[in-house]
Amino acid sequence: MILKLKRTPGIYLVGFMASGKTTVGRLLATELGWTFHDLDEDIEASEGKPIAAIFDTRGEEEFRGLEQQAVRKRVREVERGKPMVLALGGGSFVHDGNHALLQENGVTIWLDCPFDKVCDRVGDTSHRPLARDRKTFQQLYDDRQAAYAKADHRIAIDSDDPAEIVAAILKLPIF
Repeated sequence: MILKLKRTPGIYLVGFMASGKTTVGRLLATELGWTFHDLDEDIEASEGKPIAAIFDTRGEEEFRGLEQQAVRKRVREVERGKPMVLALGGGSFVHDGNHALLQENGVTIWLDCPFDKVCDRVGDTSHRPLARDRKTFQQLYDDRQAAYAKADHRIAIDSDDPAEIVAAILKLPIF
């Protein structure tokens, strides 16, 4: 395992919504014997309402503030030596403050899922507020690619089998 990961044992899964961060993260954490957390689940638990309701009632800007607080909380745990796999929300890594904090305190892995696959996975759901308009959704996907590309590692999502994706992650030179 690389020194950075030994010092701050955090693996942060980044990527667009529906790229598989939660599913892959749970399996990866199990394989490593680490804890797993999902940032969106953390926010929903602390606020007592779904992400869509937070967006609808308080707006995206306030949601991003909550998200940044949740990132800081989990990174503090990693800094204290608690090994963790953390699935980030689709916009978390785009925020410069989060990006820098995550890069300094673990390893970031981009799950790079093609847009068509993302759309198949999202479907016509209303629980994803940023996916409600297809054209805006495509633009958001395109806009975030450059931020995701700043991750330490990239895993192309060619399969819907999370075990294959975890196997690819475990082959990275960080272990």
